[in-house]
Amino acid sequence: MSSADGGRLLTTFWAQLATAQRALLLLDYDGTLAPFTLDPADAHPYPGITGALERLLALPTSSNRLVIVSGRWLRDLRPLLGIDHGLEMWGCHGRERRLPDGRHSLTPLPEAAVRALAEADAWETMARRLGGRVERKPASLAFHWRGLPADRHEALRQALAQRFAELPGNHTLAWHDFDGGVELRVPGRDKGDVVRTLLAEAPPGAPTPRIAYLGDDLTDEDAFKALGEQGLSVLVRPEYRPTAAQLWLRPPEDLLAFLHRWADIREQTG
Repeated sequence: MSSADGGRLLTTFWAQLATAQRALLLLDYDGTLAPFTLDPADAHPYPGITGALERLLALPTSSNRLVIVSGRWLRDLRPLLGIDHGLEMWGCHGRERRLPDGRHSLTPLPEAAVRALAEADAWETMARRLGGRVERKPASLAFHWRGLPADRHEALRQALAQRFAELPGNHTLAWHDFDGGVELRVPGRDKGDVVRTLLAEAPPGAPTPRIAYLGDDLTDEDAFKALGEQGLSVLVRPEYRPTAAQLWLRPPEDLLAFLHRWADIREQTG
């Protein structure tokens, strides 16, 4: 999309947001609200993001909704985000949900998938020997190689692929490449399911909210496609890549401008 096309798209969207009775903003975390780091535990939000999120959370909740959608385990995400009051969060690619009042739920896993994850968990020694790191989640294992030279991360990827091919019950897991690693994930839920669930939860007779989803990674493509023409899908990353998203923003400057413009419009609307 050209910058002119993106500008026209945003102008139209802002006009619609200004008159919308309800608004829903969905935000990915890693790579969107926070930069990638060698250790995922160090991925704190970009400067200014926390303040922007607090502005959005201060909007009237009867007509405004803010949701964080992540592949992370929420147990690991919440300390990084630094905001825990009144915020809805989805983790583990849609398997985990925490409502603003603190209620928490996790979609159960098939026993065969649990056994396969336990087998794959034993690969940590091999992964660390090759320079990788392991991130454990309730429904997946993520093997990270960000920061390794190309030959070393390829060696780790090949070793993981061989073990995955030999893993009993590997059909119960799905292999997902991501920016900086690979994740072995129990299939059945993705970020697109989060979008569909939230859209379906509108009260009977309530107007459809103006909705936007911002994300960076291949896992966010499921959400972009689920949203389709029902809202605005935004790719957030320093370099462009082919995507189903309608708009591309660079973090953090373009991202912060977007979040504050959203808050400005909804404050005036409210």
